Amino acid sequence: MSYAPPIFYTTINDIPSAYWQQLGCGTNTYYTPEFLRAYELANDDIAFRYIVIVNNQKEAVGFASTQVVTIQIKTITQNIKIAKWLKKTVNGLFFTNSPKIMFCGNIFLSGEYGTFIKENEDTNAVFHELVSALKTVMKETKKLHAVFVKDFKEKSLPLTDQLKDYGYAPMKVEPNMIITLKPEWNSFNDYKDALKSKYRVKANRADRKSENLVATAFSYQEIDQHKSELQALYENTITNANFNAQILDLDTYILLKKNFGDQFIVKGYFLNNKLVGFLSAMRNQENLDAHFIGLNYGLNKEYAIYPRILNDYVRLGILYGAKHINLGRTASEIKSTLGAKPQDLTCYTRHKRPLINSILKPFLKNIKIKSFKEHSPFKK
Repeated sequence: MSYAPPIFYTTINDIPSAYWQQLGCGTNTYYTPEFLRAYELANDDIAFRYIVIVNNQKEAVGFASTQVVTIQIKTITQNIKIAKWLKKTVNGLFFTNSPKIMFCGNIFLSGEYGTFIKENEDTNAVFHELVSALKTVMKETKKLHAVFVKDFKEKSLPLTDQLKDYGYAPMKVEPNMIITLKPEWNSFNDYKDALKSKYRVKANRADRKSENLVATAFSYQEIDQHKSELQALYENTITNANFNAQILDLDTYILLKKNFGDQFIVKGYFLNNKLVGFLSAMRNQENLDAHFIGLNYGLNKEYAIYPRILNDYVRLGILYGAKHINLGRTASEIKSTLGAKPQDLTCYTRHKRPLINSILKPFLKNIKIKSFKEHSPFKK
């Protein structure tokens, strides 16, 4: 199969609706134009570009999304387990504390949401076309330092390893933490009954300490009403995260709630009528995916805001009949106490300048993510 030259777009609105229908990607929420448009409209400090691969019959067979952001290089390397001198060398190779980075994939989501290939197509051939098109975008983006293509599961690596032929180096990143829900768990009590005693006590303690919190499911009007508080709580939380490429404008959540209704969930936690925490989640196919949270860390120890949020993710997953709950990255150990298992992820990176890239690649081979203690909370 041969392909026509790739088509590039700077806004989701310009992509013809026929292409979305031909791709057949609408069953995955994260590849719908409504979802992608919400991020584009609400985050005007990010440069978005989209790639569509068409065959010679002018039918869309592949899609990719990219975002260009300026971030601190230390944000990328701070959670990487390498020697201090090596980390200093890697930081120095970028010549600036705030390099311009292009991400292929959604920088606000953890998972394989950057490239899509139509079913029954030659995946190797289409992926090759997408990577070649990505090279064009990289060349056309002025003052660009590096490219990250994220985040691939183990089963995808035989396909995605062809990125190495384009000068990319694979790099392990923090895993997604996934809870697999059993069909016989019809309530949170059913889930707790499956836990070993000390983990059941832990779950009950979180609910007991947080019983003064009033949890409220937000409409899009309520997200708008509390937007400044939500934004502050979210930004308070990401300052404690190991990695954060960009700050999300929570106007995005207003748009997502308008477009997706009950499929997108934002729940606020109030203490004495003051918003002290929130969670967000998307129901996508058989999964409940945790999105960003926010909390008041000064009140967290006394009122167990974060442990309550984690309990409520389990409740939501059971309520909506999800098969899996993706709790995302970070805080891996505490998430494992709820039964979440790590799902390994690999991203690929390269510097735009070939010489610097050749120097950088050997360092990347020595990178290891920080380990964590994995718990086994369920009864045998």
